[in-house]
Amino acid sequence: MSPERSSKIRGEFCIESRAEPGGVVIFGASGDLTSRKLMPALFNLYRRNLLPRNFYVLGCGRSRLTDEAFAFHVRDEFGRIAEFHSDPRLDDFLRQCYYSTGDYDDPAFYDHLRERLGELDGRHATGGNHLFYCSTPPSVYAAIADRLSGAGLAAEGEGGRPWRRVVIEKPFGRDLQSAAALDAELHKVLRERQIYRIDHYLGKETVQNILMFRFANAIFEPIWNRRYVDHVQIMVAESLGVDHRAGYYEKAGALRDMFQNHMLQMLSLVAMEPPTSFDADHVRDEKVKLLRALRPFDPGRANETLVRGQYGPGAMGGKEVPGYLEEPGVDPQSTTETYLAMRLMVDNWRWQGVPFYLRSGKRLCRRVSQIAIAFKPVPHSMFSPIAPEEFEPNLLLLNVQPDEGVSLRIQSKHPGPKLCMSALTMDFTYREAFEEEPPEAYERLLLDCMLGDQTLFVRHDDVIVSWALMTPVLEALADPARQIPLCSYDPGSWGPKEADELLGRDGRVWFNP
Repeated sequence: MSPERSSKIRGEFCIESRAEPGGVVIFGASGDLTSRKLMPALFNLYRRNLLPRNFYVLGCGRSRLTDEAFAFHVRDEFGRIAEFHSDPRLDDFLRQCYYSTGDYDDPAFYDHLRERLGELDGRHATGGNHLFYCSTPPSVYAAIADRLSGAGLAAEGEGGRPWRRVVIEKPFGRDLQSAAALDAELHKVLRERQIYRIDHYLGKETVQNILMFRFANAIFEPIWNRRYVDHVQIMVAESLGVDHRAGYYEKAGALRDMFQNHMLQMLSLVAMEPPTSFDADHVRDEKVKLLRALRPFDPGRANETLVRGQYGPGAMGGKEVPGYLEEPGVDPQSTTETYLAMRLMVDNWRWQGVPFYLRSGKRLCRRVSQIAIAFKPVPHSMFSPIAPEEFEPNLLLLNVQPDEGVSLRIQSKHPGPKLCMSALTMDFTYREAFEEEPPEAYERLLLDCMLGDQTLFVRHDDVIVSWALMTPVLEALADPARQIPLCSYDPGSWGPKEADELLGRDGRVWFNP
């Protein structure tokens, strides 16, 4: 790891590490993820001087492109980002971008890749360090790892030098069995320290800040437990439908797309015990312990703990939008859920009796992701005739997107001689507080890959435990005998009314923005 640069600015202790020399190899380089996220993230790191001088990017794919055509393609995609288009450093960055054409299943391609990497390593003096990013369908992850190994490109030298790391995107399998099979295939040729399972939600500023918020502030951790917290809500809402992703979504649904990964990852950070240090494995140890403490799903009580829905046709944003069954590429008889709400319980000392409500869906009122920690009401009111139940309980909101920030709702007296009280919200956004746009999640995660820091990446036991929790839910949803209804909801709403009833039975309501 390169030396850290630290500074103290306006009372803030800042640490930044520049990545070591190395080559970034992207499989699926002509795809949407590379264009929209990966290349912009790499260029932003380059602009912030967090990439080493000795680096290069080698795109790989089935599309037949030359180095020059790939660079032109990247420049063209950057044209939609005004600050990139006018940046004088863009030409220098593009001169360090290359491309190789090939089939991911063809051993000859990997022989050619080995020769190309040797040439580029010599030209850029990278020391042979390689980061391989699989921006491809999950079905080829294991094949790519196996072919890299067969070509001698996966093996690290003594002491892990030069390093070789492989990044894979979610989904990490489709259920417990397939996840375990993928894990076994990867571990045939790679060590766990070489595998970076990326969940981009863990790179978002507010999600990262959960750990700082809890463990760097003495005022919150003492009340972060069943004595003071009434319940927790985690929401990921999207205003768009499935659009061009119908082929993927038909096989995934809301549970595979959001719950097994993003939602459980956020839950584990909110609820886990304090790690002994910020070391990657110490943090991930506590996340896995928390997931193991989640109460197993009871198929016999499915209708009491989950609600699934599917958006119908209707009007949204002043125009008519199709229902899920009318989307191109969707089976007109599909029972795939586009909305899911669940109540989960954590069976440990800290959280016993505190429900965690999770919901996610498409074609909802607006795009927003947030974590809400609702505190218990005051036990007694000294402000007669105001009863304790008339006070709005304190509420802490962690806004993950699009306006990253934190809000705290408290009770306050209005100015004047009368006793008049109401809820007051204290809040801040990262954009206003730090006078800059929060970086994209992929910037942080790509830099951590090159630094060898796995803190924000999903470990193999985390994947297995989360699938062990969610696979019985998948089986229940697919079992007609369980008779779990598929509720319809209007586009532009906050989901089916049955989801409101899920909380209503507990005497609670959703916190809708």
